[in-house]
Amino acid sequence: MRMTFPTRTFDFDTEVAVMAIVNRTPDSFYDEGRTFGLEAAVDHALAQVADGADILDVGGVKAGPGEDVSESDELDRIIPFVEAFRARSSAVLSIDTFRPRVARAALEAGADIINDTSALADPDLAGVVAEFPDAGMVLMHSGGEVRTRPYRNHYVPDATTAITAELARLASLAEAAGVAPDRLIIDPGHDFRKNTLQSLEVTRRLPELCALGYPVLVALSNKDFIGEALDLEIGERVDASVGAAVASVLLGARLVRVHETRATKRAVMMAEAIMGWRPPARAWRGME
Repeated sequence: MRMTFPTRTFDFDTEVAVMAIVNRTPDSFYDEGRTFGLEAAVDHALAQVADGADILDVGGVKAGPGEDVSESDELDRIIPFVEAFRARSSAVLSIDTFRPRVARAALEAGADIINDTSALADPDLAGVVAEFPDAGMVLMHSGGEVRTRPYRNHYVPDATTAITAELARLASLAEAAGVAPDRLIIDPGHDFRKNTLQSLEVTRRLPELCALGYPVLVALSNKDFIGEALDLEIGERVDASVGAAVASVLLGARLVRVHETRATKRAVMMAEAIMGWRPPARAWRGME
C-alpha cells in the first residue's frame, strides 16, 4: 500500500504516518481555540512538523456539535492557512472538510488530502477530489447526520461488521466518482455515532477493516471512549491515547491522528522497530 504525494511517499505496508491536528476553530474540545488565529495555527503546524508529524490535518469546522460555520467562513479559515503554511513548509497537508467548494479551493492552494468526516454527506465531494489525481481522500464512518452526538446507536449484527460494510460502500462510491483506489484511506470514526463499548470493539477488530485493502486511519486522541474506559478527564488522557495509538498500529492501523505529536511519533517508531520495519538508530550494546 504505497501512496505518493509531491514531497513524500508512504509505504503503509511497513510504515506508520502520524497525522497532527491543527484546529482553526474557536470551539475545539481539546485546545479550546488556542490555534484559532492564523499565525497561531501556522506556528503550531510548523512545531508539529518539527516534532515529527508526517501529515498535518487542518480543520475549520468542529467535527462534533457546535456553532454553525458558513462555507465562506470556512474558506476564510482554511485557504489563508494553506497559503501561509505552504510558503514555509512542503509537508503533506490534509484538510478536514465535507464541503466540495472548500475542498477544491484547498487542493488548488496546495493541500494534498481531503479528510471527509461526514461519510460523503455531499456526494459531490468525491468528484472534486477525483479532479486532482495526486490527492488523497479519507473516508470516515460517521454513522448518521453531520456534527451530531451518538444516542443509543444499534448496529446489526454488530458495530464492526456494520462499520466495515459502510466503509466498503463509501469507498465504492468514491471510486465510482473517479477517485483511484490507491488514493483512499478509511477511518472507523471512533466516538462518532458510537458508544464506548462500540469504539473499543472496532479498535480490537481493526484487522477486519484492514482486510478491505485500504490504509486504515485511527483518530482516537483524547476522545471520550478513552476517558470513559479509564475514568479520565480530557487533560488526563495523553498516556492512554498514546497507548491506544500503539495498540491500533499493532492491529493494523497505518495512520494515527493525534494531538501530542512527539510522544506518539516516538511510540509508533518504537512499534515499527519492534516489528522489524525500522532499523535501530544504533545497535552498539553488546557488540564492543
